[in-house]
Amino acid sequence: MSNSRNSSVPRLVLNNSVTIPQLGFGVFQVPPAETQKAVEAALEAGYRHIDTAAAYRNESGVGAAIRASGIAREELFITTKLRNGEQGQAAAAFDNSRRELGLDVIDLYLIHWPVPSQGLFVDAWKALEKIHSDGGARAIGVSNFLTDHLRTLLDSAEVVPAVNQIELHPTFQQTEVAAKSRSHGIAVEAYSPLGQGSDLNEPAVTEVAAKRGVTPGQVVLAWHLASGNIVIPKSVHPERIRQNLEAASLQLTSSELAAISALDGGARIGADPAVASFSQM
Repeated sequence: MSNSRNSSVPRLVLNNSVTIPQLGFGVFQVPPAETQKAVEAALEAGYRHIDTAAAYRNESGVGAAIRASGIAREELFITTKLRNGEQGQAAAAFDNSRRELGLDVIDLYLIHWPVPSQGLFVDAWKALEKIHSDGGARAIGVSNFLTDHLRTLLDSAEVVPAVNQIELHPTFQQTEVAAKSRSHGIAVEAYSPLGQGSDLNEPAVTEVAAKRGVTPGQVVLAWHLASGNIVIPKSVHPERIRQNLEAASLQLTSSELAAISALDGGARIGADPAVASFSQM
């Protein structure tokens, strides 16, 4: 199966020349039993970028959907992530993710959280650098890394991360972390891009949606794309899955973008990477 409906999704070039679809499909909190069906719906709608993680326990469902789709492997971009509790065994954890996904090569492999209390993320990065040099991952990166974590990593890294995936949405934009990442050529990827739904009720969003005849979610996703963020919305509802993808065709005006950017209030929804220490096991 091939689908031309994904042709409107922009592709960004990462710092190692690998290209990534800027709008992807995330499976965080998608129950394992529902993952294959949701990912099949996303692939049918036209998504070609799927984001999962070992900690989500649904990599096998992603892999099953890929196989069922019949889409050529080179058309797809698949991201997965290293569990916090496996930072000391990254090579083995990566091989397990490959088995779960049924893939020889992962397009992007991320350290999921820095967990600074463990003091292992630099060692884990060295393991990812070897995975990358051995051809197991086309690109490697990090997730939830704050500026001091990036500084520590870059002091000893031979490979600059291709991506930093962080919580980012209109009311929580992490401008310092985003700017620090981009200053080193690290692409910024937004998770919880809709503020887990809370940002969809902001008047700056709903007014544009009403005026344009689109959904609030499409407005926020279009803001992300215009801001240069890679973005991975999640849904298990086929209609919402399709609507989110259609955001790639929505062009906001500079005044609309500015009004949404002005919503930044600094309120984090998820865990604070400075202190988060859960094992994900």
